[in-house]
Amino acid sequence: MTETEIVPESTPDNSWKVKTWIIGTLIGALAGLGAAFLLTRRAEQKGERVSISTAQGVKLGMLVVGLLRSILNLGED
Repeated sequence: MTETEIVPESTPDNSWKVKTWIIGTLIGALAGLGAAFLLTRRAEQKGERVSISTAQGVKLGMLVVGLLRSILNLGED
């Protein structure tokens, strides 16, 4: 008797997922760094420290959620 090796007919190529995650991470990090830079620069120009109130934090969070929903809808027609 001979042993046979069971090999799946096709192996899914998941490299696109990893590339998408890496690119998304880099874009998110750069966007966050840019936002922090602008926020600190504006505070320095006013001679103040950076402070975000609870209301501003909630508003910013809702804007981020809206942005993520828009990104999810990009592929839909």
